Amino acid sequence: MPQHYINANGTLVSQDSTIISIDNRGFRYGDGVFETMLWQAGDIRFLAQHVQRLQKSLDMLHIEDYVLYDSYFIRSKTEELIRKNNLVGKDVRVRLIVYRSGDGLYSPVTNKSSYTLQVDLLQPATKDKKVGLIIGLYEEYRKAYSGLSMLKSLNALVYVTAGLFKTKFGYDDVLLLNQEGYLCESLTSNVFVYYNKTLYTPAISEGCVRGVMRQVVMDMAKEEGIAVVEAQISPEIMKEADEIFCTNAVQGIQWVMGYKQKRYFNMIARVLQEKLRTFKYEDN
Repeated sequence: MPQHYINANGTLVSQDSTIISIDNRGFRYGDGVFETMLWQAGDIRFLAQHVQRLQKSLDMLHIEDYVLYDSYFIRSKTEELIRKNNLVGKDVRVRLIVYRSGDGLYSPVTNKSSYTLQVDLLQPATKDKKVGLIIGLYEEYRKAYSGLSMLKSLNALVYVTAGLFKTKFGYDDVLLLNQEGYLCESLTSNVFVYYNKTLYTPAISEGCVRGVMRQVVMDMAKEEGIAVVEAQISPEIMKEADEIFCTNAVQGIQWVMGYKQKRYFNMIARVLQEKLRTFKYEDN
């Protein structure tokens, strides 16, 4: 197998290299965030929106050099790594982790950043878009919400335990609840519910990640004249909904076929999937 490379704070090294110490703050405290992006047709899809979210997240964590991670930086570093790994012309999954440099205990000794960048060939979806996902509802632990809940944080225990539940019961995805028992998001995506001619998605105040594709879908739906409401959503709606679908930056829009004995339509998701093929922001 050919050697695969990553970018470790500006240096291209083998992915098998040891790149962190025991004092690494991302490892010790989850003191950082990450962005998962899609490189397609020679660029990162919705890069401007990823940059905006990443810089906002780092600023919230008081990382002083957050402006370093602009469109030029991310695009050029990604392209360099793609070329190094002979992935030019391929659809590539990009993962950028930014964490606080230095050591210290809970109180940092510096607010500068370090980063790692990975690129991997995008694997085919496990389900054909004509089939749809079978989902479960994860209830063992709930996601607590605060002003930090919207971040793609390196703190991920609730997702790990939800992932164990998903694997144990063979689901394609599982929905998570927030601390009050309302729908929050899925294991790897934001979630949308179409009910009574309205498209609902959990509000940011309900603890979900502020997904880039979540915002793209809301903007596309509005262009199509589909009413969109950010709300507090009871999981009971899953029994009555006409349609449910999940969204993330890499897989785009994935429609849900079933939950328990309930089966859903694939109308709104199909319309938005088709629109997503060519949708662009003017400043992107």
